[in-house]
Amino acid sequence: MRFRHLTLAVTVLLLATPAAAAADTAVQVRLLPLNGSGATGTATLTALPTGDLKVSIRSTGLVPRAAHAQHLHGSTTGMDFHCPDRSADRDGDGYVTTEEGMPSYGDIFLSLTTRGDTSRASGLAVDRMPAADAHGRLAYDRVIPAADLPPGTLDHLRDLHIVEHGVDANRNARYDLDGLGESTFAAAAGLAGIPEEATDPALCGMVSGAAAGSVPVGGIAAGDGSTHPTNDSRYGRSALIGYASLVVLALAAGVLLGRRRAFRLPRAER
Repeated sequence: MRFRHLTLAVTVLLLATPAAAAADTAVQVRLLPLNGSGATGTATLTALPTGDLKVSIRSTGLVPRAAHAQHLHGSTTGMDFHCPDRSADRDGDGYVTTEEGMPSYGDIFLSLTTRGDTSRASGLAVDRMPAADAHGRLAYDRVIPAADLPPGTLDHLRDLHIVEHGVDANRNARYDLDGLGESTFAAAAGLAGIPEEATDPALCGMVSGAAAGSVPVGGIAAGDGSTHPTNDSRYGRSALIGYASLVVLALAAGVLLGRRRAFRLPRAER
């Protein structure tokens, strides 16, 4: 009788105890400089028990008081995408442009905007991208709902990586045409007068440590010459076409805030 009472008491206690919530799954990303930006950063991608994705980024050394477009790139299907190395600079001018980098890091997986849509369609919605403060520091925190995540996102966090754009080639603390001239990427999509500095990648990082992806074969280092560009040139061309189409969509939607103003150009350039 005592045993039956004890068993009943234990059962009641277990039923009355809330089940422990599933633990968060987080991966760390170290952001390393591209194009001599001198910027550095860290990021954390956290899969929440709700199925949502929390993204936290802390970067320093960016162009101050300027918007910096940022995205998650990569693949959930086993394709070899990673941060570009110096060999991606096909024309040898010392800078890896968006066009030159995309065959390595692939098309946009998620647009890391501060509000609203996060799909690839918002890849150039610079009015909703975070801006660095007066000291070139950028802090970004956002929880992206599960319903807005592409299929397989949380299961493949280790195979994704982060790219932040916006460099200061002539070291005058702003985007301007004197640095690298006009953006060839923007010009190809019919948008004139946008500085190359505003569209070139400044930081790239892949998941590091024990959580690093097993699918990519190019390594996990970023910007130090230890990775190898993908040989899938067919995807490179299709990605460029898709990315360029985003510029046209952005223009049609008016998200570039009157052409140059969205890039926070100096007054003389507006």
